Amino acid sequence: MDTLLTPELTTLRARARALAEDVLAPRADAADREGRFPSEQMKALAEAGFLAMLVPADRGGNGHGPIGYAVVMSEVARVCASTSVTMAVTNMVADAVHAWGNDAQIATHVPAIADGRYVAGAFALSEPGSGSDAASLTATAVRDGDDYVLNGSKCWITSGDRAGLVLVMAKTDPAAKARGISTFLVDPSSPGFSVGNHEDKMGLRGSTTVTINLEEVRVPASARLGDEGIGFKVAMRALDGGRIGIAAQAMGIAQGAFDEAVRILGRLPTTLVQAAEELDAARAMVLRASWLKAEGEPFSQQASMAKLFATESANRICQAAHAAVAEAGEVPTPALDRAVRDVRVTTIYEGTSEIQRLVIARKLTRDGAHASI
Repeated sequence: MDTLLTPELTTLRARARALAEDVLAPRADAADREGRFPSEQMKALAEAGFLAMLVPADRGGNGHGPIGYAVVMSEVARVCASTSVTMAVTNMVADAVHAWGNDAQIATHVPAIADGRYVAGAFALSEPGSGSDAASLTATAVRDGDDYVLNGSKCWITSGDRAGLVLVMAKTDPAAKARGISTFLVDPSSPGFSVGNHEDKMGLRGSTTVTINLEEVRVPASARLGDEGIGFKVAMRALDGGRIGIAAQAMGIAQGAFDEAVRILGRLPTTLVQAAEELDAARAMVLRASWLKAEGEPFSQQASMAKLFATESANRICQAAHAAVAEAGEVPTPALDRAVRDVRVTTIYEGTSEIQRLVIARKLTRDGAHASI
């Protein structure tokens, strides 16, 4: 698949690989063991121009586009999945602000994400009673003069305790469902904003996942992202793009496990031949979805297909790599152990595999169940 990359993208991949090997890899084991947030790693990513990658340079971002983002995400995830998920959500937040924000919002927030003044970005959609059915969220935003007052709880929020900016989805019309949701740019230092439970996770232990509590959090109307009632659309567009990122992340984790098994064994066992095939196929699907997004074409179906295939196959590949090493009488390294644990959640967040199948089925039913090239 290297032939599909331009010289510029090949150079970008080489820069990302060098940073991953020099800065991320030496810290990955400690981040996992100690549950240490990747602050230094995120600073290095900011300095390299790997945050706000999807936003054009003239709008405060780094202008690498969807394909460049997928390439870099895969290289980062190959050595440290905890850093990659922190990077993924931060880029998703920057992309959402650019897609839906006004000039003042973009000028305020995108450069702060890009240059690392915001340690990370956070995306607060899920709630204790609202996961895959995001439209059933219950957090509220009530207009009060020139402000909105936010109340509710959000859960499983990546970097919610570290973010400089949190995108919060809340009901401005509680009687409505999806059309009653709006999005707000929330400063986590606002009175009434608090961080609750930190999840004790199986994988991605260097990334923080927390509950956020909103108690009479007052934000100015100028902090609303887009019009009232389009918050569900904002969230779904962000998740469509985010699915490409998670597909690239899963592919990177699997590639790391594959490479580690081959390094330990000194050869490619026949049990990993299928893994090599699936990695190649996943890479093609990620690049296709990325290209469609870059061209401004509809990409939701292809993003879901890439996410479904890449994450499910990545789980198989990591298990197979771990088993191949153990069956040869070798002791799996911490990197292999991490890969098996880290990759599991990729089939869950940004929409479970079941949700991806639902999205794909609906798209094919509507557009016709035929292959498109």
